[in-house]
This record gives sequence, structure tokens and C-alpha cells, in this order.
Amino acid sequence: MEQMTVNLGQNSYNISFHTDFNGLCAVLEEIGAPKKLLVVTDTNVLGLYADEVIGLLKRAGYDAVCYAFAAGEENKDMQSVLGICSACMEHKMDRSSMILALGGGVVGDMAGFAAAIYMRGIRYVQIPTTLLSQSDSSVGGKTGVDFRGAKNIIGAFLQPKHVYMNVSALKTLPKREFISGMGEVIKHGIIRDEVFFEYLSENTRDVKAMKPETLIYMCRNNCRIKANVVELDEKESGVRAHLNFGHTIGHAIESAVNFSRTHGECVGLGMIAASYIAEQRGMISGEELERIIDLLDSYGFDTRAELPDFDKIIEIMRSDKKSVSGTLKFVLPVHIGEVKSVCDVRDEEILNALEFISM
Repeated sequence: MEQMTVNLGQNSYNISFHTDFNGLCAVLEEIGAPKKLLVVTDTNVLGLYADEVIGLLKRAGYDAVCYAFAAGEENKDMQSVLGICSACMEHKMDRSSMILALGGGVVGDMAGFAAAIYMRGIRYVQIPTTLLSQSDSSVGGKTGVDFRGAKNIIGAFLQPKHVYMNVSALKTLPKREFISGMGEVIKHGIIRDEVFFEYLSENTRDVKAMKPETLIYMCRNNCRIKANVVELDEKESGVRAHLNFGHTIGHAIESAVNFSRTHGECVGLGMIAASYIAEQRGMISGEELERIIDLLDSYGFDTRAELPDFDKIIEIMRSDKKSVSGTLKFVLPVHIGEVKSVCDVRDEEILNALEFISM
């Protein structure tokens, strides 16, 4: 088992990297988990891992039950969160009980939000099973749901007590979901670590082949980058906003196409659009823009897409939580491995960027 710590004072926790679920009970014992547990998952993960995890927990003496909601971003809403809270009540969970989030980013976000509001806050553990959640969403304590077409507009910060990553779970992902997760992986290289960006370029074959040692190295480096940023800025008042690279336009595209494209696919398009704006401003070279596009392309991303009305995308962007008093915050690359936040991107620049990524 490999392990690293997210250092947040009293909110600190460990991330452990495994090739199966067999170490889960030892981790729960280490963090002092209670006997009463609710495993929250979705209908996609239910048939894959829920029985195995529940079986491990019960054999270890835990009073564990499973609650599954309908899979899909369209079900990432308050109604589903209330369903989790209802399951907590039916299982007679109290403030000492714990939620285990078994699944991808939607599961982690909603289970974490339910943990944040049930009895004004109970503990939870992240057990991410997708690349998107293992590389990004399970680390950092952001929880939430979509509301009225706005992504993650209702939520709370609540750090997990542990993040348990079984990289072998990635082998059951549909190809499209694996590609989606690679969007966040590539993002981390662009914003903080050019060496990691080069690793992804040079080891594309091993990553796609899902070699366990490659996946653990990749996930550990993702978590290192994410943890370093979160440690500097837990509540996103400064540098943590850099993690939103590609998300300002990406989230708007995701909502505008009614989630018919995955989060990672939209972030990939958003990163290209933001990089194009940076290139047009003379912040990065045309060669660096092409390196970013080429890396995304090598992992199977659409680097161009059919987009809906551009004005609709900009309107959605202005309702995003990253907008402050109607001013849009953009994260733009200075070079591969470094970005900065700006608030002076004009609508004309956005329109040109959308034109650049449109088919």
C-alpha cells in the first residue's frame, strides 16, 4: 500500500493507493470508523463493486447497508441527496455514523454533500472508482449538486476522513469514461507540473494499457498536485482557483449540451479554448498550444465539437459560481506547468475561442 497525506491541520487525511478493496477494513479501523456505515453508490457501480465491499465490511463486523441512486449527471440533484438522507434515517444513523462514497465524481459529490448536511455533518470516506474521481473530485472536500442547469451551484466544503483508491477499478470503465478522467489528469500537468505533462506524453501506451504501476504513479502524482493546491487554499479564495483551468468554458458547454458530453470531454474543450485565448494574448506560444491539443488528441479527446449557440454558452458562464458580480474569472496558461487567474477576458475573445473549438 502506498499512502500520502493531505495536510490541512485538524482536517488532514490520508490518501491510500491499492490494487483491490482488501485493505479497506484496515483503513477504516485506522481512522476509528464506527460500526454503523452507509455505502452510497449509483446503479452503474452497484452491480460491479457494492456486493464485494458490503461483504468485506460485514465480515469485519460492520453494520453496513447500501443505498444506490439512479446513475447519471441528470440525477445529481437535491432529490437524490434527500434520498441519501432518508437512507441514513432508515438505517438509524446518528452523528457518530459514517458514509462511504463508492463510485465516481457524482457519487462522491452527492454522498459528501449528504454527509455535510445530515445531522449538521457526519464523517465520510471517499472510495473513488473512476479516473475522474481518483484524479480530481475525491480529493479536496468539495461537495454539491447541480441546480436549474448550473453545475455544482449548491454545495459545501467537507473534507473526507480518508480517500481509498483501488486503481484496478479503472479497468471496468467504459473507454469514454476513462478518456473523461484523463481531462483532469492532463489539466494537472498543464497548471502545475510540466515534467508530469511530459510523462503523460511519453507514456501514453502504458496509461491506455492500464498497467497497475503506471496507474498508481499517475494517480499519486495527480493527488500530489491537487493536495498541494488544496493545502495552500482549502476554501478556494486564491490559488485553488487554478484547478478551474478549462472549467469556465467547459462547465458552460456541459450545461449547454444538456450533459450529453462528459465532464472531462467538456473540460478538454475548455482547456483548448482557454489556451487559445492565452495564445492570442501572447501569453503562450503557438507551439505550446499545439502541444496541449496534441496531448488531448493522443488520449482520444475531441479537440473540436459541434456547439450550440455561442451566446447561450456565455449566458450560462455568467450564472456560474466562478462569476463575481458579473465578471468572469478565467485561468489561462503562462506556459505548460504554470497558469494565472485573470478577470479581463472580453466576450469577443470568448467568441473567438468558441469558434476555434467548434466544428
